Amino acid sequence: MTMDSPEVREAGALDADELRDAWAALDADERLEGFRLLPTSEGEQFLRTLDLHDEVALLTALSPPERQLWMRQLPPDDAADVVQQAPEDERDAWLRLLDEPTRREVSALLAYAEDDAGGLMSPRYVRLRPDMSVDEAIAYLRRAARERVETIYYIYVLDAEQRLLGVVSFRELFAAPPDKRVRDVMRTDVTTMPPDLDQEAVANLFAESNLMAIPVVDGLGRIQGIVTVDDVVDVVREEATEDIQKIGGTEALDAPYLDVSLREMVRKRAGWLAVLFVGELLTASAMNRFEDEIARAVVLAIFIPLIISSGGNSGSQASTLVIRAMAVGEIALRDWWRVFRRELAVGLALGSILGVIGLLRVVLWPFGREAYGDHILLVGVTVACSVLGIVLWGALCGAMLPFLLRRLRLDPASASAPFVATLVDVTGIVLYFSVASFFLAGALL
Repeated sequence: MTMDSPEVREAGALDADELRDAWAALDADERLEGFRLLPTSEGEQFLRTLDLHDEVALLTALSPPERQLWMRQLPPDDAADVVQQAPEDERDAWLRLLDEPTRREVSALLAYAEDDAGGLMSPRYVRLRPDMSVDEAIAYLRRAARERVETIYYIYVLDAEQRLLGVVSFRELFAAPPDKRVRDVMRTDVTTMPPDLDQEAVANLFAESNLMAIPVVDGLGRIQGIVTVDDVVDVVREEATEDIQKIGGTEALDAPYLDVSLREMVRKRAGWLAVLFVGELLTASAMNRFEDEIARAVVLAIFIPLIISSGGNSGSQASTLVIRAMAVGEIALRDWWRVFRRELAVGLALGSILGVIGLLRVVLWPFGREAYGDHILLVGVTVACSVLGIVLWGALCGAMLPFLLRRLRLDPASASAPFVATLVDVTGIVLYFSVASFFLAGALL
């Protein structure tokens, strides 16, 4: 009877699926105890399903002998991710936990940025020589399948200098006549990526190609490793989370929400809130500029929240849609004019709809004449035109700001909804009272 046998599992211990479901509700000690009770085969698979933050926390909590055991179970790309999470002065200690061949592989991966293709790739892939027969290649694949390769669905054909010549799928190889040479069945139109390709571009490449693995090739055509689709799933989730957090008006968090310290949480959020607060102070300055108009026609102040919120909401919608379209590769910098024209039309349509609603609100309100006096129609037209203008302005600002940031090589997600709303609030006040001065001059003003 082995330690992996269910008969020796401690009573009440969770299996891997149960532990995964309960993981979020467990504290650090309970997580460690539950993991230690898993059979080795289940523990290896379970460790690889954890997100990086939890994986590092679990490995750190283990005793040194246990940590070495489990570090040696990780593929080189996963081990490199763990080492990169460690403080600079502790990385050598983590590297020493690995066996010599894996240590060399991990050290090579650490030379690349963790958010580039080189940092995502695995150096363990199946390779063939072009002059091998199909029969020889299949026999070699049987041996390779028992080793720790990343995938055998795609087999890469290399020359003596490790230059990529072609690729053949597992299925194509088994369907070919046994006396054929690998060069006769391989495909030479291989989708590749450079080592310095950003992880977001890597994810887009997988989405376009529908491949399960893509080789990473240097400038001389030599294969460095492969990136698999399971690595990209983590990338997509990480990028989406980061963009959503930025759109919400905060810096991206480096760990799960509940694991971020109070001090770090305040630091991540205070900066943007301070910028937005200073921006909103300009709204007060704008209102102060029109203090006389407000004093002569107090009724205008009633509609200030309505006007500025309409523009902010319109801008937030546009910025969110454009940022997401940029993130998934639907639009590029060259499409700015097409987006401008589209938002111009959409802004006019939305502004007209909301303007009519605002006009009806003023004119048809039961006590409208008592509230707005004899100039009720002029007040209604002022509100309607102001809403039309500010909604249009908000849509254009929200749509164009991400393009401006991308042109400046900044993250478009920084054009967050609160930022756009604050910008439109200030300009909305100016626009509203300018329209009011035009329509109500000689009447209320």
